[in-house]
Amino acid sequence: MTAAPSARGRDDGALALAGITRRFGDYTAVDNVAFEVAPGELLGLVGASGSGKTTTLRIVAGYEAPDAGTVTLGGTDITNIPPEKRGFGMVFQHYALFPHMSVAHNVAFGLEARGVNKTERLEKARQALAAVGLEGAGDRATQSLSGGEQQRVALARAMVIEPRALLLDEPLSNLDPTLRQTMRNDLRAMLRRVGVPALFVTHDQEDAFAISDRIALLKLGKLLQVGTAEELYHAPISREVAAFIGRGTILPAVDNGDRAAVTIGAKTIDVRVTRAAGAASRFEHAYVVLRPDELALTNSDDDQAWSGRISNRRFAGGTVVYRVELAEDVVVEVESETGTEREGDLVGVTPSAGPFPLVPR
Repeated sequence: MTAAPSARGRDDGALALAGITRRFGDYTAVDNVAFEVAPGELLGLVGASGSGKTTTLRIVAGYEAPDAGTVTLGGTDITNIPPEKRGFGMVFQHYALFPHMSVAHNVAFGLEARGVNKTERLEKARQALAAVGLEGAGDRATQSLSGGEQQRVALARAMVIEPRALLLDEPLSNLDPTLRQTMRNDLRAMLRRVGVPALFVTHDQEDAFAISDRIALLKLGKLLQVGTAEELYHAPISREVAAFIGRGTILPAVDNGDRAAVTIGAKTIDVRVTRAAGAASRFEHAYVVLRPDELALTNSDDDQAWSGRISNRRFAGGTVVYRVELAEDVVVEVESETGTEREGDLVGVTPSAGPFPLVPR
């Protein structure tokens, strides 16, 4: 099922894709993809390897021509405009900095290509570096920079041309975990200040959750759902979305409207459920998604719990994550703040929170 484009109004400067399709022989890399990115909005384009996200980004940038569909900016069709005339800023996965140039000349390179005189472009480069926290670094060699500093230089180079849109291709993938966390926050703040549509490609949903205003999820070239991280997590439109976003065990359920019956072994428990906006009020065949943060451990003989045995215990900072083997080879994860149980313990698993996402089979 392909999600419809955003229903928000046509903002001046919005970046929009409509019916974008790209084939390579018999293989369809991008299949009728449509979405819109408003000015000042960051849309995360998320999917596994081979989902079509990089091809989609290349089409938006102008490096790849679609076989069908259009790319528009502010209502103007730019599908056939070459990349150098689109006025887009681009941050690549490997930053693509020139090793023979200083930091300042790397940042100013795009302005030189646009005919800006040397004095003005170096001043603009200085200002752009200051905006990303690298004031005074203009004379440094790019080889002397850390990974995070190189990422900031690449972002400054993309922003210095005052782009009409920003495109980011896996810009955080080369950073260590601690720096990655810091750069998520910094990148989001910087993109907000620019105020242009921004498209952020990543396979890492944690990066997408931390930075994006909305997420567009792709699988095998098809757009599955567009929405906020909360919408995709709590109200996925399909089993495919539920399986990709977050963690959870997906089980058959009997849909009873605002509740569903979930049977594991000989025990059936009614749980509160939610579904995607616009979905049918009742699914003939349904799956429920049991999220770890919506389950709790209790006594194994609790009437409102499925009984099982802890097979794994993992400390995760503020919580402990347990893997519990229930009847019929069903395995669920449960988050606990106490962490007193141990591997091998018999426990009960109860639906403590909810509502739980419900999707059609």
